[in-house]
Amino acid sequence: MPIADPKSFARPARLIVAGVALALTASGCAQVKGRQGYFVDPVLTDAIAPGVDNRESVEKTLGRPTFVGQFSDNEYYYVSRETRQLAFARPRPVAQQVLRVRFDPAGNVVAVDKTGLDLVSKISPEGDKTPTLGRQRSFFEDIFGNIGAVGAPGTTGGGSPGQ
Repeated sequence: MPIADPKSFARPARLIVAGVALALTASGCAQVKGRQGYFVDPVLTDAIAPGVDNRESVEKTLGRPTFVGQFSDNEYYYVSRETRQLAFARPRPVAQQVLRVRFDPAGNVVAVDKTGLDLVSKISPEGDKTPTLGRQRSFFEDIFGNIGAVGAPGTTGGGSPGQ
């Protein structure tokens, strides 16, 4: 039985390794698109008019809102956001639209406001500690700080229930 030449196996092995490396590199640089929230249809959102529509017609045209106002139910919010993400990086917003529909107490549309990506802010925390107001205490002051602060029973500190 003839023995195969080791050089004949080297070329296909190199091609396989190069193909796997290329596939891993290409998949690592892939850009992932994401869409969150309400799907914006400009024809439907432009159809909502103050003084013409009411709460029921808005829900029939646009559907249920993404969320209702926190302090009153006279505001509907429709939120849409489009993001892009490279490989394992954090997604970053590319486009955003917030449609706010305000109603009067009778349920009629008073105003329709649109905002975009201009109101998105990037928050960058400083360091690994949150600055707080007040006294700076050491570890032992945190543990033993209340000793003696509460009155003992029988003293004027109000420790016994009979006082």
